[in-house]
Amino acid sequence: MEAAWSEYAEGMSGEIDVEEKRTFTEFIREGVGVHAFNGEIFVQPVWDTESTQLFRTRFKAVSPKRVDTPGHGMGNRFLRAGVEVDRYGRAVAYHICEDDFPFSGSGRWERIPRELPTGRPAMLHIFEPVEDGQTRGANQFYSVMERLKMLDSLQATQLQSAIVKAMYAATIESDLIPKRPFEYIAGAPQGQKDNPLINILDKFSTWYDTNSVTLGGVKIPHLFPGDDLKLQTAQDSDNGFSALEQALLRYIAAGLGVSYEQLSRDYSKVSYSSARASANESWRYFMGRRKFIASRLATQMFSCWLEEALLRGIIRPPRARFDFYQRDQPGHG
Repeated sequence: MEAAWSEYAEGMSGEIDVEEKRTFTEFIREGVGVHAFNGEIFVQPVWDTESTQLFRTRFKAVSPKRVDTPGHGMGNRFLRAGVEVDRYGRAVAYHICEDDFPFSGSGRWERIPRELPTGRPAMLHIFEPVEDGQTRGANQFYSVMERLKMLDSLQATQLQSAIVKAMYAATIESDLIPKRPFEYIAGAPQGQKDNPLINILDKFSTWYDTNSVTLGGVKIPHLFPGDDLKLQTAQDSDNGFSALEQALLRYIAAGLGVSYEQLSRDYSKVSYSSARASANESWRYFMGRRKFIASRLATQMFSCWLEEALLRGIIRPPRARFDFYQRDQPGHG
């Protein structure tokens, strides 16, 4: 059985996948990633009659974005967010948009039952309910989305500040008495030869045109008497950015169940023992998530394959009192 499963699940051509892109391991890795982002996994077992492989059971990954109420409507008591339920809240069927991208295309919908009349699963839906009547999963980033937006705005603002700090402005300061600049700015009536502004600009132009001092081909500026050249730059101050960024990252790490060091990849302020203790805490959390997400999805996919292998006689188990379909009945463990 293990040899047959390994050949089927980890085949080079990806025969376990309808799209022939993934192996079983890649299915599980993708499922964990999709669950982290969307809070749920949809995988559809497919019976491929056109397959030339030994096994006809194949699987198709379904994007949670495609599962919705037909027409993207509001739904009702027995149809919630694309999941059709009975009066007990048990999932009966799923409504899948046939378009690859929601809100585009023909807008055709397909109703897929949860189970076939034989009891074989027609849709695998893995999510962790947190309240009564919940039909869809919740993104684990919901609790920290506000802080993520704050962190993004903070870093964008800091980037703009860094760009401004990299700029500089050159100014020439003059020793003119205070009232002279205003006289130059105000000037004299148009047409008069004694216009103060024109006169001072003419003097500046004449001075800088005639006083060109070079050394080795490089021009050395010789300012007008009384002028002073200064470079104006923005003040380079942190303004508490680092501390605020660390506080936001710690809040986000706590919401995601990981340590600050693992999220930020900053181990500069902890010792090896502290980092190891923090990693052990996160490891226990990830082991629990793996037990719920990866193990549950893998078990259901394996069960679909094993059903075909037993019914078609490819694998012959030892004689037992109960058959494949009675294995989950109460008292038949």
